[in-house]
Amino acid sequence: MPRMSEAVLAINFAGPHVAVQDGGRHGLMRYGVPASGPMDRTSFAAANAAIGNPADQPAIEVSMGGLVLDCMSGEVTFAVAGGGFIVEHAGDKRGAWMVATLRAGERLAIRPGHWGSWTYLAFAGHIEAKTWLGSMSTHSLSGLGGGRLAAGQTITVTDPEVRDGRHGPIICPVIARPRSELRVVVGPQDRFFSKETLSNFLSSPFRLSDAYDRMGVRLQGPSLAPSVALDMPSEAIVRGSVQVAGDGVPTILLADHQTTGGYPKIATVVDSDLDAFVQLRPRDHVGFLAVTPQQAIEHIRLRASTMSRYLAAVSDGP
Repeated sequence: MPRMSEAVLAINFAGPHVAVQDGGRHGLMRYGVPASGPMDRTSFAAANAAIGNPADQPAIEVSMGGLVLDCMSGEVTFAVAGGGFIVEHAGDKRGAWMVATLRAGERLAIRPGHWGSWTYLAFAGHIEAKTWLGSMSTHSLSGLGGGRLAAGQTITVTDPEVRDGRHGPIICPVIARPRSELRVVVGPQDRFFSKETLSNFLSSPFRLSDAYDRMGVRLQGPSLAPSVALDMPSEAIVRGSVQVAGDGVPTILLADHQTTGGYPKIATVVDSDLDAFVQLRPRDHVGFLAVTPQQAIEHIRLRASTMSRYLAAVSDGP
């Protein structure tokens, strides 16, 4: 039951890319509006489920820059899920994948640990934030949506609840761990690349570069330069597209990717592998395994079934 009408949290520190996200801004890509939403949808949904929220309720996405909050008034139960981040709260230091209650006078600090690039802070209440085109998801380039967090701001959680019965650890599923072998469906523009280049793409290790944000990540590895003139028209692209620029450098497009592009896409990462992929860090290695479209569908269906069972178990509480 609600204890107070709101909890007010002061932002002591917020790293880059720390922002409000909900389940995403869907159905608008035809108008040039990216879907946005969480980078790691699995961990985002787990954080919400652990405190009994709907899976797409707005939460705070925290990058490796970290986040420090001071509770100025009220009390609210929270969950942190995603990556191997470190959570410092009320004198305790624990790993992410946990539920506790933040009370007035307490500090909550979330910092990177040994693995992972993103974690999620969900509250048993409603974050007050701006809505853009029906969603609080923050588009990183424009800042539209719920918005980026910065030191000096405050976060207000309305209708906060204390859910003591949910305190404790959250099971971190294997599917939430970083994935360094990505299943891909080759194409749709594989015709722009020689057989040797395609072979190099599927057999060579690549490394995530420091050019990594919510739009995508550039990879370091063998050149994948197209072998013919780039005369393709700009067309719709999707999350997980492996787009190759004229310099032969591939980029995997992520949550805030542009909606159209004129560079050839050598492959598309199977969607069920993307959440685990984004938990890799710059300089980590990644490789690619080709699967058929039918195999990709089977992987996605299996992942959806596994995820549904996991979230149901987490929602039931400890």
